[in-house]
Amino acid sequence: MTTGLDRFTVKVNDARITCDCSGAAYWHAEKLLVVADLHLEKSSCFARHGQLLPPYDSERTLKRLKTVVEKYQPQTIIALGDSFHDNQASLQLSEKNRQLLEDIITHHEMIWIAGNHDDEKTEFTGQWTHEIRIGSLLFRHEPLAGTQKGEIAGHLHPALRISRRGMSVRRFCFASDGNRMILPAFGAYAGGLDLSHKAFYNIFDKSALIACLLGKNTIYPIQKRSFFSQ
Repeated sequence: MTTGLDRFTVKVNDARITCDCSGAAYWHAEKLLVVADLHLEKSSCFARHGQLLPPYDSERTLKRLKTVVEKYQPQTIIALGDSFHDNQASLQLSEKNRQLLEDIITHHEMIWIAGNHDDEKTEFTGQWTHEIRIGSLLFRHEPLAGTQKGEIAGHLHPALRISRRGMSVRRFCFASDGNRMILPAFGAYAGGLDLSHKAFYNIFDKSALIACLLGKNTIYPIQKRSFFSQ
């Protein structure tokens, strides 16, 4: 395993995957960038239901995506589902944000994994599928229980709280046990589910679990500790 200031590389089913501090993962051997749970237009969805959020989530998310795409220059981008917060979200994008997204996907092979929020196709170009296997890895939205070697998924929005010297901090994170990986949510307004939650009980080999916590410009890998409440 190697580490740098803004990234940390782990092996997932023999594939070397770089966890970037942005929340995106990069598979250098395949020139493949992976992001999960963009939840574009979450704010407009909430507004339609009477709950007002600052309407800046899509712009922040897409600008960060553009930055990480420019950083790694991938050939292919996989979005692991829930890219749009609901089936009206793509229609709610402002012209500016629509152009941001178009600029990203026009110059790359785009693979959209259908999630539970966005299970219908949008007008944006790219391949839509429920899962796709590339080499030793299988990309899907929701992780399946039990041993799933090579699975790369999103959906659960992993996060971890750590405490030191009486202080506590909570960060979104990548989670992997070497067999599979779950990515953090990339969306600006997406929440997080702590790794101690029962949803993770049948997902990982706890003894091999690594969490890569996202800092502002740094990623913090944490190993050899218990993430799960007894």
